[in-house]
Amino acid sequence: MTENTQRNMTVVVTGASGRTGSRVAESVRAAGFEVRAASRARGFDWEDPTTWAETLRDADAAYLVYPSDVGAPAATEGVGALAREAVGLGVRRLVLLSARGEEQARATEEALKTSGADWTLVQASWFSQNFSEGPLVEEVRHGGLTFPAGEVREPFIDVRDIADVVAAVLSSGERYTGRTVEVTGPRLLSFREAVGEISEATGKKLTYTPVPPRAYGEALTRFGVPAEEAEFLVEVFEGLLDGRNARVTDGVRQVLGREPRDFAEFVRESTAAWT
Repeated sequence: MTENTQRNMTVVVTGASGRTGSRVAESVRAAGFEVRAASRARGFDWEDPTTWAETLRDADAAYLVYPSDVGAPAATEGVGALAREAVGLGVRRLVLLSARGEEQARATEEALKTSGADWTLVQASWFSQNFSEGPLVEEVRHGGLTFPAGEVREPFIDVRDIADVVAAVLSSGERYTGRTVEVTGPRLLSFREAVGEISEATGKKLTYTPVPPRAYGEALTRFGVPAEEAEFLVEVFEGLLDGRNARVTDGVRQVLGREPRDFAEFVRESTAAWT
C-alpha cells in the first residue's frame, strides 16, 4: 500500500459512539484517514447482518469491537460473519479489539483469522475508563466498589492508547498484518489501589470490597442480569482475574514509540466523572 493510498483510506469504525470506538475515530482522523462511523444510530447493527454491506461497501479497512464481550458465543459468529462479508466486499484490512488473557475470546479471534482478512488483533488489558464511563462508574460515584478481583494486580490501560495503537497499525501498511499486539498500561495496580487513587484525587472516601466471582454473579442476577449472561461473566472473571494478567507489556511502546499513559494521569483528568 502506497503512502498516497494510505492517506485516502476510508476506515469503518464500529462502536463509534463507545469508549474505544469514539477514540479510535479521533485517532484515525488525526492520522489523515476518512472515518465511516458504524453504530445503530447510523444504521449499523451487529445483530442484523442486512445492515453490514451498506456500511462496509467501498471502505478500505475496519476496526471491529463487539458490543457485549469479545468472548461471547454471539461475538464469534458475528465477527466471523462480518469479516467474511467485509472480505467479499474488498475490505480486507481488519483490526479486532480483543481481551488480554480471556480464553473465551480465542474462538472469536480464530473466526477473524480464518475469514481471509488481513487481520491484526489488539489484545488489551482492563480499561482505565471502566472506572469513569463504563460499568463501574455509578458504584464508584456512590462510595466504592464491590468487585470479584480480590487483590490481583492489573496494568490498566487508557483507551486513548488503544485508539492510537489502532491508528498506527492501520498507518503501517502490512507491518502488523497477521500479528497480535498486546497492550497494557505502564504499571500494576490492584483494584483496591486503583480505587484508592481515585479516592485521593477526589477527596471522597471510597471503599473496595472484594467478593468471590460466584457471589458477584448471584448479585448480578438479583439486579436483573439474565442468568446465562451472569454465568458467562462469572466464567470470564474467574479467568481474567486469577493473576494471569499481572504483568505489563511493551506493546504500546513498540507500536507508538512512547510509553503508555499512567493510571494517575487518567485519574487526574477524570475527577469530574466522580464528583
